[in-house]
Amino acid sequence: MTNSTPDPAVNSRAGRREWTATVVLLLPLLLVSMDVSVLFFAVPEISRALDVSSTQQLWIFDVYGFALAGLLITMGSVGDRIGRRKLLMLGALAFGTASVGAAYAQSAEMLIAARALLGVGGATLMPSTMALVRNMFRDDKQRSTAIGLFSGVMAGGIALGSVMSGFLLGHFWWGSVFLVNVPAMVMLLVLAPVLVPEFKDPAPGRFDWVSVPLSMAAVLPLIYGLKEFAADGYSTASAGSLAAGLVFGALFTVRQRRRTDAMISRELFRGKGFGAAMSLTTLATFAMMGSAFFTTQYLQSVRGMGPLEAALWSLLPSVAVGFAAPASTALGQRVNRAYVITGGFVTGAAGYGILTFTGTDSLWLVLIGAAVLACGIVAVIALVNDLALAVAPAEKAGSAAALMETGHEFGGALGMAVLGSIGTAVYRSDVESGAPAGIPAEAMDGIRETLGGATQIAAGLPHGEAVLTVAREAFVHGMQWAAAGGAAVLLIGAVVAVVTLRRLRVAAPEVDLKAEVERRAELSAAA
Repeated sequence: MTNSTPDPAVNSRAGRREWTATVVLLLPLLLVSMDVSVLFFAVPEISRALDVSSTQQLWIFDVYGFALAGLLITMGSVGDRIGRRKLLMLGALAFGTASVGAAYAQSAEMLIAARALLGVGGATLMPSTMALVRNMFRDDKQRSTAIGLFSGVMAGGIALGSVMSGFLLGHFWWGSVFLVNVPAMVMLLVLAPVLVPEFKDPAPGRFDWVSVPLSMAAVLPLIYGLKEFAADGYSTASAGSLAAGLVFGALFTVRQRRRTDAMISRELFRGKGFGAAMSLTTLATFAMMGSAFFTTQYLQSVRGMGPLEAALWSLLPSVAVGFAAPASTALGQRVNRAYVITGGFVTGAAGYGILTFTGTDSLWLVLIGAAVLACGIVAVIALVNDLALAVAPAEKAGSAAALMETGHEFGGALGMAVLGSIGTAVYRSDVESGAPAGIPAEAMDGIRETLGGATQIAAGLPHGEAVLTVAREAFVHGMQWAAAGGAAVLLIGAVVAVVTLRRLRVAAPEVDLKAEVERRAELSAAA
């Protein structure tokens, strides 16, 4: 882009139209984040209606996340080339169409295919929305505020998805959990051309088609291997998948470093700000997903709540989270953001510290710990997302947003794998040493596997109540150890943040006078 001296006559601050467009962009972001948890209640009904096997059920859950994670990098680069608004609208069309297909699926295979298309749509929507925020808001404070709103909506959407799913299933058939997406996508398709201006890289270079399968071959095996490790521990399959992902990741990195038209621009990593932001967001989501793994099971399996009751209780921490992201971005405008990010990591570690004191009858302590943890993590994510987009060139905003989202996916999968493994190891050790004698070997294998399995098996045993007590105490003990591990990771994040970011200064973006005038003219014409 051409460099020019800013003209005071050109107002670079966003106005009412940009803020209205931001509200429109929040719709797809909310729905994509809700789609992660919307199946929690619907799967039993879907399984009965479509005669779903256990393997098919796993694919119904996982194919959405695999498609989303595998295509984020590609879609970020595509958006930079064809235009972020255009990609957003294509994604809305795909997401809405796939939602209808999922709602009226007549077989498990049809539903799996529709969920995969939903993941493709999500991969276009997520980087497009964040990149458009970077382009619409030139003013540093306004951009930080907008990204704070986005981060709060993303965090709240996951909790809201399970509650909305429970409500819809109480009044309608299982397909309603997918149809709820359609009105919002139609609204986006109608309003985006009017409210959202188009942005793209004016000189993107040729599209690197070879990097598309390479990026997917790097991301998908790593995500799959981490999920398998979290579910079943070490195995040849999980180790081989992780090794394959690392090999293809190395090949992808080498290709990006050597090509002038690389899918991931080297400009993003010339300064230390973007790389640090990506590392920090991975650590933050590591902690967030590890916490969600335990608190959800605590409410249902330790406290004995039904899914809807557990989802409603889990909304309480989300109330605090809704204020944490905007408050942290506002504070980051007045104080060196490195210290605010560090404070967010320390706050999250304190939340995990609270969870180390929980027992089997500590509902409010768990909710308070989860709320403190979530507030700290969401504050970190909001600020590092803002930092990453601030230091990224405007023409590469789509790629920058896609990389940050990919970091979220890796962090979440890694958190489930590592912290879940710590909790599982402690649980199995305690169950083996504390279970009453005389339990059949087959039943003991099921009890040792998971707390959910122990709950079902204990109902048919003579000493079932004693078995259940041991299993619940073992789970809480494992949760305490995992919380200690999570706190240690977050304290490491605090040190990394203060060391890498405290001297970082984000320069005010240069204003391309011609592009700014054209942008204002487009907005006026649309009005």
